[in-house]
Amino acid sequence: MENKKYNFQLQDLLPIAMIFVVTVIGIAFGLNIVSDVATDFTADSAEYNATQDGISAIAKLTEKLPLVATVVIAALLIGILVRYLFVKFV
Repeated sequence: MENKKYNFQLQDLLPIAMIFVVTVIGIAFGLNIVSDVATDFTADSAEYNATQDGISAIAKLTEKLPLVATVVIAALLIGILVRYLFVKFV
């Protein structure tokens, strides 16, 4: 069995950024749809409370997106830097 190593390159940032942007757009549309559905229910019903819980859960998820983006970009840049320095000094 061969051990395959993935080499990070700067070209890897564009597909990852596109995936992140599409994810953010999907979450935004999902939040918009759920909030529109919530207006169709009567207040204090089980359906209304379920949609409100869904809205608060999606809102908490969107609060973490900048942190996720920072971690992904930092990991890629650190990987590229380590690979560059490893090749240069070893």
